[in-house]
Amino acid sequence: MPDLHSLLSGEPGRQHASEQLRRAILAGDMAPGQRLVEEELAALLQVTRASVRAALIDLTAAGLVERIPNRGARVRAVTLDEAIAITECRMALEGLCARKAAERVTPEQATALRELGMQMADAVTSGEPVKYSALNRALHQQILDMSGQTVAADLLARLNGQFVRHQFQLSLKPGRPQRSLPEHLAIIEAIARGRQDDAEHATRQHLSSVVTALREDAQEAHR
Repeated sequence: MPDLHSLLSGEPGRQHASEQLRRAILAGDMAPGQRLVEEELAALLQVTRASVRAALIDLTAAGLVERIPNRGARVRAVTLDEAIAITECRMALEGLCARKAAERVTPEQATALRELGMQMADAVTSGEPVKYSALNRALHQQILDMSGQTVAADLLARLNGQFVRHQFQLSLKPGRPQRSLPEHLAIIEAIARGRQDDAEHATRQHLSSVVTALREDAQEAHR
């Protein structure tokens, strides 16, 4: 048993537990529906049970964890219908961010975006869907950072946290990277050229295709 005096507690313990659990859930190390036992997590993370309890409250508010009466907490499973609704919300928010990024883009940022696009194209050509998925997330994050839209970024962080499992599954679906690459390249080029209307339109078109792909998955699941 660890020395209680060596365990993180209070606000540092809560933050540490929250960050570690969030990272594990988003990375897929903790599966949807997996039970989250306070005592086990406290020992694993070297924090007090109170810190774990506070972290689970934070993650419940973020939509990553759900608490079941008399049964404790578990990793929340986001349904396909919820994933579609999340993507429809992202369409509005990310469209706004793409427009703002195009308005604010610098020559250096334009170059960085195009380099990221080339890396994405190389990942598709090389047949590396996991790498493509990681670059996809990096691109969306870079656009958010460029936009300066901190309110939208906070909202999207919560939405994307719930969507990450479906996003990863989509990236591994045969043919999906090949379909989404031209959409991402269109977003990159519109922002790099400072074309605000085109950037917003391309982003909405891309996320509309994500909704279509999710609906196809839902239809397959009901067969």
